[in-house]
Amino acid sequence: MDEDCVVETRGLRKTFESDGAPVRALRGVDFTMRRGEFVAIMGPSGCGKSTLLNLVAGLDTPTDGEVALAGESLVGRSEDELAVMRRRHIGIVFQFFNLLEGMTVLENVTLPAVIAGAPRKRAESRARDLLDLLGLAEKANDAPGVLSGGQRQRLAIARALANEPTLVLADEPTGALDSESGQEVLELFRRLHAGGQTILLVTHDDHVAARSDRIVHMRDGRVDSHTDQPPLTAIPLP
Repeated sequence: MDEDCVVETRGLRKTFESDGAPVRALRGVDFTMRRGEFVAIMGPSGCGKSTLLNLVAGLDTPTDGEVALAGESLVGRSEDELAVMRRRHIGIVFQFFNLLEGMTVLENVTLPAVIAGAPRKRAESRARDLLDLLGLAEKANDAPGVLSGGQRQRLAIARALANEPTLVLADEPTGALDSESGQEVLELFRRLHAGGQTILLVTHDDHVAARSDRIVHMRDGRVDSHTDQPPLTAIPLP
């Protein structure tokens, strides 16, 4: 594995069983991603893009092949080891937010750092800084349920950034938002990228993918092609 790559896969395969029949979700995926890239994975439903994201995150294990994160192989790791690697390297943004409704906005962002072992005061200080950065400082003591869709996704992004991840993974991050909120979230991703954040995003939306600097097209469990995007100007977050 190339230690200079944030993500590297070689011959990555994943087969599921469905009604007793094998379903080949990935059929030998070779993919690399370097620090500072903003890559969008596109393709029709069932092409394997979310499966690839889950394997990169260590949320699932491959049937065959190799996958490495920040130069460290994920293959053969225990669940505990994978959890530690996620805490060290990964922030995940889901389509439907996955927020903890019984906690405040501030607590949602503080929790990942506390779980990773950070002192609570330091974790809460970083959480407040992130909420301020993403325009949610005044909502710190509110419940997530009172936020708009766009605010909830910004909160999910703040939570993903709590541990200063090597890589942010985003699975259809605008899929549950109206067009205006979706544009706000995309602009936020662009600004994070301009500040140096490495981002891997899954989408079926051409407009979302157009904000990245490279598009990886998948079809039938394989990488079909790559498209380099012209650079877009964004003001990095302070």
